[in-house]
Amino acid sequence: MCFIYFVVMCFFSIVSFFMSLNFMILDYELMLEFEVMSINSCGILMTFLFDWISLLFMSFVLFISSMVILYSDEYMLGDMFLNRFIVLVCLFVLSMMLLIVSPNLISILLGWDGLGLVSYCLVVYYQNIKSYNAGMITALSNRVGDVALLMSIAWMVNYGGFNYIYYVDVSKMDYEMGLISWLVVLAAMTKSAQIPFSSWLPAAMAAPTPVSSLVHSSTLVTAGVYLLIRFNFALSDNLMWFLLFVGSLTMFMAGLGANYEFDLKKIIALSTLSQLGLMMSILALGEYKLAYFHLLTHALFKALLFMCAGCVIHNLNNCQDIRFMGGLVMQLPLTCTYFIVSNLSLCGLPFLAGFYSKDLILEVLSMNYLNLYIYLVFFLSTGLTVCYTFRLIYYVVVGDFNYLSINMVKDSSFIMLKGMMGLIFFVIMGGSMLVWLMFSTPYFICLPFMMKIMALIVSLLGGWVGYELSQFSLTSSLSSLNWLESSVFFSSMWNMPFIFTFGMNYYPLILGKKIYMMIDQGWSEHLGSQNIYFNMKNSSKFFQIMYNNNLKIFLLLTFLWVIFMFLYI
Repeated sequence: MCFIYFVVMCFFSIVSFFMSLNFMILDYELMLEFEVMSINSCGILMTFLFDWISLLFMSFVLFISSMVILYSDEYMLGDMFLNRFIVLVCLFVLSMMLLIVSPNLISILLGWDGLGLVSYCLVVYYQNIKSYNAGMITALSNRVGDVALLMSIAWMVNYGGFNYIYYVDVSKMDYEMGLISWLVVLAAMTKSAQIPFSSWLPAAMAAPTPVSSLVHSSTLVTAGVYLLIRFNFALSDNLMWFLLFVGSLTMFMAGLGANYEFDLKKIIALSTLSQLGLMMSILALGEYKLAYFHLLTHALFKALLFMCAGCVIHNLNNCQDIRFMGGLVMQLPLTCTYFIVSNLSLCGLPFLAGFYSKDLILEVLSMNYLNLYIYLVFFLSTGLTVCYTFRLIYYVVVGDFNYLSINMVKDSSFIMLKGMMGLIFFVIMGGSMLVWLMFSTPYFICLPFMMKIMALIVSLLGGWVGYELSQFSLTSSLSSLNWLESSVFFSSMWNMPFIFTFGMNYYPLILGKKIYMMIDQGWSEHLGSQNIYFNMKNSSKFFQIMYNNNLKIFLLLTFLWVIFMFLYI
């Protein structure tokens, strides 16, 4: 079953890629509209927009999904519900396809909610309390974005249609469309886990690793960035400033947090969060094509990085703590080679896929001076990326082996390695191919020598610091324990998980219980329904006694009336 899905997705990926090339050369866009129903002259339409952006992204998503499904065939070997898992992954991809080709807010909501629902099913796939908690925080965080999209749909009724693509160009002058833009940015922030909605992204690591590979490279978390790429002309200057600040803060926070984390998958998840912040920031600077370019290159190396992490976890009996790893290059040579190549691509090592997008982003930023904060945050975050990458490589690949003294670690079987082999070529060559494809004229950026090599200097410095810190802290008493408060603060993403779990769940629930006890079951019952019920019950009892003894009462009243008459006389 896995092989059939793999072949189908590969085929459609190749078709989609060549169609995108054709559309790019011809500068051609195709829009198909199907009217589902019409209510009060407001038509509900199913609309599909095919242009080079949507087709190229579809091609990448389908290709990565096909490799993940091939990889899952062995990774999930022995799982009782493998077919259900594969069907869920396919539903996930289908929801993403629907979101990619929709210029219509109604059909975007279908894909958006489909992603949220299926991601919940996949996060809680391993049915334990940790998975349930992670699934709940994922679903509830994404519901905020769903509500924002619903509100923007309700507001677009004023325009008599839901195809936002028609109104994007005029929206900066239009206050009402500006409101829709703010709501769409809020939706994108929740889906792409920007501050303050970041806590769900590392929690979603409770899902199986093939799902993490798909979710954190090209589907769920990139949906928000893709939506803003489509909406980029509708964003006002104030909205751009806001998005730039949030994106840069997210990028810095995630890079810092990854240097304090010890869970292998969470480090890579925080790395994804950092790159999402970078995409949002460069998008907010008006360079939507660069954001899209980095989105595609990031999808390639991050999918491979998660696959390598899955192989390591699979071969170490489900151990995810990097402190127990080390020296794995002797046992898993090919996996570690892929792991190092994809990590170096993430760092932006020259001429790998990540270099072409990251270096270009930093040079475009250097061309236009905004303020010192933005410049420092971008370059510091780049340094932190290299820092946690080299720390990860030291702990996992080259350090001392800290696992079981007698173990049977061997390189993964050929099926898992085939899934990774499909991606390694694109991780090495994908960046240069995309540069030649996407930009008709090459970017030539002329900068002073020091600014030109600043990215390289920061990367080398970050790598050296990461390596030194790893050696410095890998002892019986970890040096991070000396600064426990700051370590906990940085590793827990500036206390965001505590605020958004205890802060958003615990205290409101306690308050809700008190309000429920005091008002709903207290005063409102005492003065409201229960009071009315007791009064009516007592009244009905009284009248029932009256009706049952009506003859006695009638004769008694007659007797009393006669006595009063005699007394009066």
